[in-house]
Amino acid sequence: MHVGIIGHGTWLPEGKLTAADLAAATGIPESVIALKFGVKEKPVAGQGETTAFMGLAAARKALDQAGVAGGEVDLVIWCGAQHKDYPCWLAGLYVADRIGAKKAWSFDMEAMCGSMMAALDVAKALMLSHPELQTVLLASGYRNNDLIDLDVPATRFMLDIGSGGSALVLRKNAGRNAVLASAFRGDGSLSEMCVVPALGSREWPPAAGDLERAHFVVPDEEAFKAKLGEVTMPNFYAVIRESMRLSGFGEDAIDYLAILHFKRSAHDAVLAELGLGEDQTTYLDGYGHIGQNDQVLSLELGLKAGKVRDGSKVVFVGAGLGFVWASTVIQWGPYPE
Repeated sequence: MHVGIIGHGTWLPEGKLTAADLAAATGIPESVIALKFGVKEKPVAGQGETTAFMGLAAARKALDQAGVAGGEVDLVIWCGAQHKDYPCWLAGLYVADRIGAKKAWSFDMEAMCGSMMAALDVAKALMLSHPELQTVLLASGYRNNDLIDLDVPATRFMLDIGSGGSALVLRKNAGRNAVLASAFRGDGSLSEMCVVPALGSREWPPAAGDLERAHFVVPDEEAFKAKLGEVTMPNFYAVIRESMRLSGFGEDAIDYLAILHFKRSAHDAVLAELGLGEDQTTYLDGYGHIGQNDQVLSLELGLKAGKVRDGSKVVFVGAGLGFVWASTVIQWGPYPE
């Protein structure tokens, strides 16, 4: 018994910010933003393009590609951003209703930018343990760029953050694109090192000026950078290697790495560590970082470019603020019986 991907979809808004726009807003040279930060341009949602709207748009594309009607979906898992249309609100139920998934139940889950891999693992476990779950939809929307103030130097490492949505349709015993093993690491000592300080229950009710504070801040930039430097790359490598090992492969068997967007030097370091070439990944410098949607976007770009083909062992990998590192292996193509 296995779980496979039968449909995938992404949705990106037409609005964009270019490296020139970001340079004008920050005073950082355009060449540094384009080459060092790795952002030539990024999609940015406009009025009405809410978090759930983008996840729903991607879900409809994934269902169409899979040839699956909404009524066939048994479960919708929202694995998009916490920054949703409303606080204390279930976006997955909204998506389920809009696609006509009348028999489906739903829940929202969050591992920040590790959410797509966590959702794949959770969905797989649920599908293999619940006979009634035959078709599951994973839907995600993201516009955390709303929470970035480019005037704050300490959070300019997040200037690559944009907007978008993605979705995957999973089916039990699909016969292809099998979801194999996942691996995760977490470090809660980072949980309060980069936060949005306003509008949460820690400081409730809201006070005058809280709207101006509704963006990410780093209270101790020196400590944050030191901690990240200590744990980030080792944990990236660890989850990739463990997910491959648990899937029955060595790291030298990776055919395509669907990795989140981050600065160019870090991207290149991962490729060097794993012995991968540029033809085995896609650097998302034309998109920036759109949260837990990066991996599905990378998969689609890899398929379009011929980098992902039947037989490819694809590794989804990312990291979420707080911090969590996550990796999932997918055996693309026919499932070996």
